[in-house]
Formats: sequence, structure tokens, C-alpha cells
Amino acid sequence: MPNTCRRFVFAGVLIAAIGVAACSHDGARSEASASAATTSQPPASQNGAAAAAKPAESAPPASQTGGFDGAKAYDQVAKIVSFGPRPPGSEGIHHVQDYIRGQLQSFGCTVDEDDFHASTPAGSIAMKNIIAKTPGTGQGIILLLTHYDSLGSVPNFVGAEDSASSTGVMLEMARLLCGKKQANAVWFAFLDGEEAIINWDKDNDHTYGSRELAASLAVSGDLKRVKAVILADMIGQYNLEIPRQNAENSTRWLTDIVWKTAARLGYQDIFISRETDISDDHQPFLAHGMPAIDIIDYDGYQNPKYWHTAEDTLDKVSPRSIAIVGHVILESVAELQKKFH
Repeated sequence: MPNTCRRFVFAGVLIAAIGVAACSHDGARSEASASAATTSQPPASQNGAAAAAKPAESAPPASQTGGFDGAKAYDQVAKIVSFGPRPPGSEGIHHVQDYIRGQLQSFGCTVDEDDFHASTPAGSIAMKNIIAKTPGTGQGIILLLTHYDSLGSVPNFVGAEDSASSTGVMLEMARLLCGKKQANAVWFAFLDGEEAIINWDKDNDHTYGSRELAASLAVSGDLKRVKAVILADMIGQYNLEIPRQNAENSTRWLTDIVWKTAARLGYQDIFISRETDISDDHQPFLAHGMPAIDIIDYDGYQNPKYWHTAEDTLDKVSPRSIAIVGHVILESVAELQKKFH
């Protein structure tokens, strides 16, 4: 992880049991609940935990957010959280994988799964990327990303903001777009293994799923078809403020499209002009020459010290924030469709 990570690592994130920092992304860094297509249910001990959390603010109606239903996306977040911790290779993540697959299939998506074994400092760990695909009349691909694993080195870490919030957004996006033929195909990649198994700063111990997907796109020849990559990560918190990535860590024209879209929709107080430098799942795609950006509010979650603690629970997630980010991504995809028609 770059120097930004070293600036933001807090002592509270240090895990005494393993004696290392488990620094992840930011580089410093109501159909969902019980669909008939769902093949997995949360463990009994987790049932009711999500339902107990009452959000302090509501999502605006879908009619005000371009059809993106923030309430449904929030229900998806609650469902993911209800499965409990979901580090790679765990029982919890297997339940979540079944759930994501079932939801995507119920939306009419074509679903591919990439099972791979990641070589980690803790040994080989089985991981899975889940990719949903919508049809396109042309050859281009717009790739939307989220990770769905949670940090395993913090006991009882359910990762409501990190990463259930973005997973809920992408599930709602897939519900809207799967089966809808557009000029460019839209692919939704649900990535495993973003979090460090032991220590982000050593042995390349992070972003296993995104590195796997970027490499597989290069091998398959699909890399040259990818017109844009948009990653969402930590986008559901209250008082959301998402800074732009600087030019060294994002694709400028793509950032401009998303931030101009947000301003047009009236969200310039959420998608702010301040720049930052973040290491995350978008970087392997940049390294392979694909235009990519990261939509993330790390500072806003680091400052109250919720990040990578057991306090990252559903009550920290705002349906309104989720609706706003979903609206911006949905409209940004429409802008990209026009750009690459």
C-alpha cells in the first residue's frame, strides 16, 4: 500500500493477536431480504441483527433517483450483514456467495464464477469472483466493481460500510440493468479477497480478486474491450463526502464524467472537489491500461474510528447515501453509453 496508508493507520486497527496492522483498501487508503431465488440463509445467531438497526434517514423515492431504489439497496446491505463475518474461505463468505449468485440469477443476469486459489502469507486460500453480465449491441464493456469479503483479523467484524454498502449498491444496479441491452455490455464484478489476510503492507497481501480479474481479462482478450472501470467501496456512511482521486491514481476523463454527473444531479456536496490518493481494487485495472476510478469515502469513516473495527455495523449505513451513490453511478453509466455508442 502507498504512503497514504502509512499516514492513516491508527493504533486501534492494530490486531494484538497477530501483532500486525491489517490495513485494507483506502490506501492511506424490498426484494433483497428473502428472494425465492436465494439459496442461502444467514446463520441463526445472526438473524434479527440487521433488522434491529433503524436508519436515521430514509432513501429518497426511486422516482427521484433515476429508478435506483435506495431502500432496496439498503435491504441488500442488511442481508449481507446478517450473514456475519465473511473473510475469504469462511463459512460466512460461502453463504454470501450463494446469496449474491441467487440474486443475480433472479434478476436475469448471466453469471460467471471464477474460483481461484490465492497464495497468501497464511497459505493458499480458495476465493471466488462473481461476475454478472448484461448484453451489449457493440463490443465495449463498462465494468462496475465492488468487493464483498470482510476483514478477518478483527473479531466480529461484519463490514457494513466496508464492504456490504457497495455490494448492496451493485446488486440494485444489477437488478435495474440485467437483461437491458445497451450499446456497451455492463459487467458487475463482485470481488473476493480485497482485504489483507495478515498485513496489507507486506507480501502484496491484498486485492487478490481484482488482480485475478484484471489478469484474466488480459488473457481472454477482453481487456481491450473495457471502456471504463468504476469501483465503489465504502459509500454508505452518514455525512458522506467522496473526494476525487488524483491524476496519478485514477483516469482523469472518467473522474470528470462521474463528478460532473454528480454536480448535474445536485450532489456536489457529496462528490466534492478535494483530491486524495487511495490504494484499492481499481489499481490492478489501471496497471493493465484500463481507465479506472474509485468512489470511496475513507476519511469520513476513519475519523470516527469505525474503519476496521467491530463498530462497522449496519447502524452506520445511511439509505440516503446509498441511494445518492447509486443514482450517480447509474447516470454515469448512461453518460458512458453515450460516449462510446
